[in-house]
Amino acid sequence: MTYEESTQNIGQIPYYDGLNQEEKADVTEGIRLLLKQTFILEHKFEKRTGRFSYNSEFKICNKHLEFIRAYLAVMGVTVLENSQLGLIYIQGESTMGEKLPKLATLYLLVLKLIYDEQMAEVSTSINVYTTLSEIHEKLGSYRLFKKQPSPTEIRRTLALLKKYQILEPLDILEDLDGNTRLIVYPCINVVLFGNDVRALLQSLEEGEDHDEETEI
Repeated sequence: MTYEESTQNIGQIPYYDGLNQEEKADVTEGIRLLLKQTFILEHKFEKRTGRFSYNSEFKICNKHLEFIRAYLAVMGVTVLENSQLGLIYIQGESTMGEKLPKLATLYLLVLKLIYDEQMAEVSTSINVYTTLSEIHEKLGSYRLFKKQPSPTEIRRTLALLKKYQILEPLDILEDLDGNTRLIVYPCINVVLFGNDVRALLQSLEEGEDHDEETEI
């Protein structure tokens, strides 16, 4: 069942019928965003203010969570909430996303390592900061770079991971260099597990699975 098909009958559900027009639009948009983005963060970084702010999309989904959870269950989609990490996300066979290209997969693996390392230290934040040079240094330590990727390829990769709320560039991507700063969002914890990452990196280092792709 597609999203378009699933929403055709939404107006015949008592809970939904009892909402006002604004709330109905919010619920529909919340469902659409979950299916599109997979994750909805409680707090996101705003470049304009330089601070993390409460995400209104999260507020909507959280308010109507039980209805959204029951509604998407019909599609075989499980809606989960992790209050510690501050996110709502979906899982299920019908939610399998696009396959990431090789560079995006490598970035994702290394970002998880960086996230785990920083969170193992005393930290009061669920978000982690890193730089492009730190990512490349770690990839180099695993001997996974046959050649340096082009700036265009790097920008495309960062934009893709931003789309899935894995990271947030703090600097303009057009001015890309090793000092480009990135926030790693806690969504990475529900995409990859630490032990799986280390095993996969080891296999890649040993020359196996050179065309490895990850679904997100």
